[in-house]
Amino acid sequence: MRVHICAVGRLRSGPERALIDDYLARFDRTGRGLGLGPAKLVEVEDRKGGGMAGEGPLLRRAIPAGALVCCLDERGESFSSPGFADRLAQWRDQGRQDLAFVIGGADGIDPALRSEADAALSFGAMVWPHMLARVMLGEQLYRAASILAGLPYHRA
Repeated sequence: MRVHICAVGRLRSGPERALIDDYLARFDRTGRGLGLGPAKLVEVEDRKGGGMAGEGPLLRRAIPAGALVCCLDERGESFSSPGFADRLAQWRDQGRQDLAFVIGGADGIDPALRSEADAALSFGAMVWPHMLARVMLGEQLYRAASILAGLPYHRA
């Protein structure tokens, strides 16, 4: 199952970019034998400044046809890392070829797009900058693949 992180805004070179690239490369290596990956970061930018309403169509175009869509939203479901790994395996086992995680801009995700999503994921009640949310998702994807592969990265 290919994983797409569809996000508003562009990461420039720097620590966040280095981290997301590292975690997605680790996920690709670890997930390959599990039927997970590759992972790809797809960035969209609303140059017209339309806010959530302008970002919604851009994000929709970034989501592959037929993909299972999971929005990152503070109102979404919270998981432990093993619970997230289990959910990722369930999604994979449903036979979908693509999984798209959607990360909105500063104002969040267009409500219409959020209502169309198959799932919503929360990293807790706090709101995180969308640049850090990408890194956190990348790390959790790698952690989930490590858990599913029985590797020692997750020590809980």
